[in-house]
Amino acid sequence: MFKRNMIAASLAVAGLCSAQAMAAVVGGGATLPQNLYGTSVNSGILTITPLPGFAPYVGTGSGTGKNAFFNNNGGLFGQPGVTVDYAGSDSIVSQTELNGYNSQSAALYGPLVQLPSAATSVTVPFNVAGLSELDLTSQQLADVYAGRYTNWSQLGGPDKTITVVYRLDGSGTTEIFVNHLNAVDASAVPVVSNNFATAIGFDPQNPPAVPQADDPDNEVVPTYVGGNGSGGVVAQVNAIDGAIGYVSPDYVDFDNPAEVVRVKRSASDAEGLLPSEVNVVAALNSISLPVGGAANADDPLAWAPAAQLANPSAGYPIVGVTNLIFSQCYLDAGDNLRIRDFLNKHYTGVNNAEVSNHSLIPLPAAWQEEVHDTFWSSSSPLSIGYTSVCNGIGRPL
Repeated sequence: MFKRNMIAASLAVAGLCSAQAMAAVVGGGATLPQNLYGTSVNSGILTITPLPGFAPYVGTGSGTGKNAFFNNNGGLFGQPGVTVDYAGSDSIVSQTELNGYNSQSAALYGPLVQLPSAATSVTVPFNVAGLSELDLTSQQLADVYAGRYTNWSQLGGPDKTITVVYRLDGSGTTEIFVNHLNAVDASAVPVVSNNFATAIGFDPQNPPAVPQADDPDNEVVPTYVGGNGSGGVVAQVNAIDGAIGYVSPDYVDFDNPAEVVRVKRSASDAEGLLPSEVNVVAALNSISLPVGGAANADDPLAWAPAAQLANPSAGYPIVGVTNLIFSQCYLDAGDNLRIRDFLNKHYTGVNNAEVSNHSLIPLPAAWQEEVHDTFWSSSSPLSIGYTSVCNGIGRPL
């Protein structure tokens, strides 16, 4: 496959003149970091020219982004025939996806590389007339989203139907959210998935009657409404009195207790926590990368600590990371250069301010150092473009 002339031309307009610079690193996926990465030339940390010099990021959702990468299908980014060099995903690579890559692609493109890029929270916006603020425990949230509470009066609020607003699309935000609810109560949310219906175990468009948490003999049909993307969820929450949703923090006033739920770890907590940067960082600092220590450095799953972040021991409890997925090897020397240049900047703190400016949380310094030493340092056999691994192989031109 070959890079399309339109991509080369867009970079040439930005001032790249050498033949090698005419190519670009193509990718997309999760919408959460799309403005940080840049959806047009020079609009984000990936699209800065001359380097990193990635093509504009294509926000499609995490599921589509991973699909495009694993199947090298540029058509999913609106660019049929173009090589997909990387994906952005809030949804971590599954063991099944990793096994498939290892059996079909590793010999051609080198080992899979999955890196945390920035941290995020999942906020819980609500719209309930008469409630100026709302504190809920993680258990209560699990019960609400499983349909075990269907009226706000069951939670100390007004006599009003609870409308749960959920993501219709395959979403990393959904996966981070249900990852926490599953860790709190797997009987309420039995599956961790980027699909909400799969997570709760029934079709929210045709939900069954569900026993109520405060009265198990009373079965009530819960009310669910879907929205496309975080923007669609926010629109539904704002339009429906009695609604509660879940979105990435850039779509709401995330530190405003009149707009988002303060989450309590237990009923004994006097007050819940908002997803402020200090509360998210406290959760991250309770975990070290790679998970399980240096012996696991060659395992892509050890760099996305979803299980450890499912219910962290400190800080705001609904947190996750948005990830970048690469192959270790690229046949295009320019692609290799740009990816390495990005790693060298991003994991030495150069982009920290921009990350914060886009309502995301920079990774802890210790995490950044581990990624930089492992995947950029020329002495590391796991580094992008490592010669003895990538001799004659790589993602296609």
